[in-house]
Parts: sequence; C-alpha cells; structure tokens
Amino acid sequence: MITLALLQTHQLLLSTIILVLAGDETDFSGLGKLMLGGFVLAVLLAVAFTFVRLRLRDKKPAPAQFISISAFQKKE
Repeated sequence: MITLALLQTHQLLLSTIILVLAGDETDFSGLGKLMLGGFVLAVLLAVAFTFVRLRLRDKKPAPAQFISISAFQKKE
C-alpha cells in the first residue's frame, strides 16, 4: 500500500513538472498560479506523509513509557 502511494505521488509530481516545463516561458505573470500550485502540492504531500506515518504507527506496538535500570523495591 505504501509503495503504491509513493508511486502515485511520484507520478503526479512528474506529471506536474512536465506540464509546468512544457508551458511557455514565464515573465512572472503566472507566478501566483505557480505559487498556489506549489502550496497545494506541498499540502497534499504533507497529508499523505502524515497518513502513512499514522498507519505505520498503528501497526507497531507502543514502546514502554519508562524503563528503569535499578531494581524496584516495594515499601512494606
């Protein structure tokens, strides 16, 4: 599942780069659109990364909260 998500993200990124590079040379008239597109792409990548990270965290058992190297002594 992770491999498929990474492959689709990579393919989307390459398609976006090809579309941007195939366009005419820009003289900063389309800078706002490029910045908006970059922002949207960054948000989508952040959401995908967070989703994958949370899925991996759910599959692993949680580590112990506190580990002591000294012996525990009960008070009696």
